[in-house]
Amino acid sequence: MNSAQLDTEVTNTKDAIDNIVEEIGHVILGKEHAIRLSLACLLARGHLLIEDLPGVGKTTLSHVLASTLGLDYQRIQFTSDLLPADILGISIYDRDSSSFSFHPGPIFSQLILADEVNRATPRAQSALLEAMEESQVTIEGKTRSLPEPFFVIATQNPSNQVGTFPLPESQLDRFTMRIELGYPDNEAERELLKGTDRRELLKHITASIDAEQLVAMQTQADSIHVSEALLDYLQDLLEYSRSSADYTNGLSPRAGLAVLRCARAWALIHGHPQVLPEDIQQVLPSIIAHRLNSVENNGQLTQEANAAHLIKQVPIP
Repeated sequence: MNSAQLDTEVTNTKDAIDNIVEEIGHVILGKEHAIRLSLACLLARGHLLIEDLPGVGKTTLSHVLASTLGLDYQRIQFTSDLLPADILGISIYDRDSSSFSFHPGPIFSQLILADEVNRATPRAQSALLEAMEESQVTIEGKTRSLPEPFFVIATQNPSNQVGTFPLPESQLDRFTMRIELGYPDNEAERELLKGTDRRELLKHITASIDAEQLVAMQTQADSIHVSEALLDYLQDLLEYSRSSADYTNGLSPRAGLAVLRCARAWALIHGHPQVLPEDIQQVLPSIIAHRLNSVENNGQLTQEANAAHLIKQVPIP
């Protein structure tokens, strides 16, 4: 494929994604950047953690993403009494056939909402680990593949709220991005107060693409060109996080791969035929949010502050 054809394909995909963003924006008001980050995470074949207060639209965002992208959707409400079998499924004895038959759990869907994931016990939380890492689950000694695409969106309440179990670092690291939605601005909130109930709007959302087209977009994102100089810049960012006394722990190779995949997806979303330094800078805060802790203020700097400091300290080659 020559350069002109590549540019045309990237432009066509950008236009399609712009339509998707616009459609989602009719339901999720004033959060275009968060919507684009969510799509970048999905195109990068990652999983998304949304941490915020109840009532700001976390669940609605996951539902409208599934509807707009034409994906099978299942919501799992995480509670303190949830068991792994409630997520994965269970074998039940059938008297007529004198055998056990497997009844798949909600994990066997293309988009899973793990709602309030930190309200379940660590045992229930761990049921997601294999699924998120390998797109498969092993139940009763048998490995079963999950559908393609497979995308987990987990919502999490702030850890200072009653009845929460903090996610262990190993599980946090399975999430490619962590984002916050925050309160709407004044204009968006006024439209929200005067407009139609969001649940009613969800009923009228139609799919802009289907699962097959989404997989094609994921493949296209994988092929976005990354120059040697851009890889140098990414490695410099990783190295600074590891060698600097500003952070308690540096970024892992998995984090570096997540930055690269998401930067490719961000470039595709914005019509760039190759990854630019600003593509990395745009996705970096959401990728390091749950991975990089600063020494200052006992690691309590915001993700924006952490990312801004890292970007400021590492020059573009």
